[in-house]
Amino acid sequence: MDRRLSPASDRTALRGVGIARETMTDGRPMRIAAALSDLRRAPQGARDRQLLLGADVTVIEDRDGWSFVQAAADGYCGWVVTSHLTDDLTPITHRVSAPATHLYPHPDFKQGERIGLSLGARLSVAGIEGRFVRLTDGLYVPVQHIAAEPAADPAAVALSLLGTPYLWGGNSRAGIDCSGLAQAALHACAIACPGDSDLQAQAFPETADIRRGDLLFWPGHVAMALDGSTMVHATAFTMSVVTEDIAAAIARIDAAGDGPFRGARRPTATPAHQFP
Repeated sequence: MDRRLSPASDRTALRGVGIARETMTDGRPMRIAAALSDLRRAPQGARDRQLLLGADVTVIEDRDGWSFVQAAADGYCGWVVTSHLTDDLTPITHRVSAPATHLYPHPDFKQGERIGLSLGARLSVAGIEGRFVRLTDGLYVPVQHIAAEPAADPAAVALSLLGTPYLWGGNSRAGIDCSGLAQAALHACAIACPGDSDLQAQAFPETADIRRGDLLFWPGHVAMALDGSTMVHATAFTMSVVTEDIAAAIARIDAAGDGPFRGARRPTATPAHQFP
């Protein structure tokens, strides 16, 4: 089984998934309580992906301040810092729909912010106070920056992250990689999407023509089409999220020895991604 999608550490496996380990568990539901948490392949190991505030996970094992979890959104497995988890599973009502926002101690943008959040963070709203919503934890977020319904255009969501720094394994406005950008854009539109580009290529059907919202693939890389001739992607070439002519990108990537272009695939809304 793919390590990234296997709910089993070297010691403990989730019961009922067909993986044998010394210890078996039913797991326990938890939620990410930090603004951003690295999902690592081993305790203190390399980052595979990141999880945002409000992401639901199943905890499979705790070990020396680390927890092995499986993310509910895409099934990705890895280790997170245990202190980043909470068992407060208050119903989620909204998501951050802006590229980034801040949480404040009072409904006043002149107050010092407490924490910064990225597109896709999941929130529990208790009420509205003027231009702010009050969260169940007592903090406030601008009402303009959240949504209770999915966006309609993944390409527009991807474009909202233009200029975001490139970060290997990144999933936030602070830093994002190619597959993180594709997933963030699709999840914002309630379209299910795996976390890595090879998994994304396996998840969607091929298409001969290229249109807005299609995913374009190279070995180890993915972009999103804006139309038949232009794309947006997070690329180490510029170390940022940029738009680029598709034909020019194909030629540039081939010249660098990182090709060939492997064609386009069309995300579909089935199966749907849970929203919010």
